[in-house]
Amino acid sequence: MTDPRRPNIVMILTDDHGSQAISAYGSVYNRTPRIDEIGERGVRFENCFATNALCSPSRASILTGTYSHVNGVTTLVTPIDATQPTFVSQLKAAGYKTAIVGKWHMGEHEGNRPESFDYWDILIGHDGQGEYWDAIFLDEGGDRIVEGYSTDKITDMATGWVDSLEGDDPWCVLIYHKAPHRPWEPHPRHKDNYTGTIPVPDTWDDDYSTRSASVRRALMRLAENLNTEDLKEEPPSGLSYEDAALWKYQRFMEDYLRCVDAVDENVGRVIDWLEERGEFDDTVLMYASDQGFFLGEHGWFDKRFMFEESLRMPMLMSFPRRVAPGQVHSGLVTNVDFAQTFLEAAGVPAHERMQGRSFFGDIAADVAAQPDWEGIYYRYWEHDDVFHHAPAHYGYRTERYKLIYYYNDGLGLPGTGVFQYPGEWELYDLLEDPSELNNLADDPAYASVRAGLTEAMGREQERLHDAPHPSQFRRPGDLTNESRRQIKG
Repeated sequence: MTDPRRPNIVMILTDDHGSQAISAYGSVYNRTPRIDEIGERGVRFENCFATNALCSPSRASILTGTYSHVNGVTTLVTPIDATQPTFVSQLKAAGYKTAIVGKWHMGEHEGNRPESFDYWDILIGHDGQGEYWDAIFLDEGGDRIVEGYSTDKITDMATGWVDSLEGDDPWCVLIYHKAPHRPWEPHPRHKDNYTGTIPVPDTWDDDYSTRSASVRRALMRLAENLNTEDLKEEPPSGLSYEDAALWKYQRFMEDYLRCVDAVDENVGRVIDWLEERGEFDDTVLMYASDQGFFLGEHGWFDKRFMFEESLRMPMLMSFPRRVAPGQVHSGLVTNVDFAQTFLEAAGVPAHERMQGRSFFGDIAADVAAQPDWEGIYYRYWEHDDVFHHAPAHYGYRTERYKLIYYYNDGLGLPGTGVFQYPGEWELYDLLEDPSELNNLADDPAYASVRAGLTEAMGREQERLHDAPHPSQFRRPGDLTNESRRQIKG
């Protein structure tokens, strides 16, 4: 029987926090006891994935329960239409008090302010990324500097808003941190952490020998592409290429993990605050990051790609009144599913436009579970970005397999519809090759697997009303001799 009490909702969202840096997910780098605590008192999700591993698009999908091509936020520079239906607008219409504090990053510099929030106070400096120290915040009264360390201040402001509320209406607060996004600036209280040697991942020396040219062209290697400006220090002179790369990695990881330490402390502050209010048991508390992050895997940093470290989102949720503790959820879920899950937990109808599935029935014994996804669809739209030149691509991941298509949009001849680089496929058997080192797209032994995944991906694109790219159906041999001459110049 459903409990008539409407839960409060707290969603803590960080930026670029890879699950490899959370001890609940087996981190070999650090300990995150307070983040872990949410899973211990609720559920740890092993297979939660972003549908577009980039900050702004992921945040839009979380809020609206829709894919990028539906909510319109496909890249970092495509602002959101904040008037579209969201889980927050549904909650507010049902009588919830609503707030967001911290990183919005969906076109605030173009006037795209949060909608359907009773209170909002968002970071606006650094192109919407915000600053770690003395950050500029914007609310309905205008912008001002909030002195102090932003990870601490965002928590202060969010909990302060809840404490100011009067009456018995349920509330929903989104606590959206900048950390641990670059440039990594830890609090001095953590300056002595991680001073020993930090191990490099097993795939640190990946040579991409079986991977597509689309992957090899990306500029994401720590060795060459991580700016020393982000590290705030130049490497010692006279280092070899290999030693300079390791120096960069160590320096990056020290600051990254120290920023995570402040996040973990502030998650603990929220847990303790809920306990002091006597509301922990009646609150849906979620911790997640907007996507994963490469921490040296494949020699990379950043995200964007459909490889596991970027695709996978850490996500833990507790709600003791309805959800038993100590669960591990291994089914496939995505950030598009969050909206409908929050709404079902609150007993509020989802908007018909939402495209996900509520996974609340998977973890709450008193609710019927919805059918699981056979596989999840991914699409990264921001082709050849100015920072990393990552290629646009889409793909489909099941429990065991992953199919990726790089369609190389934008590399063609203007007006001709001809592409300089043909589309490229990658296929990985995640059971046999969890590190995704062996591309099997052209392996005859996997021809039927590839065909089945391609068909399943097509069905999912049709369901989601997302059209495949035209180059998927064009072969390299379709280029004319005249086109080849134009390409060669």
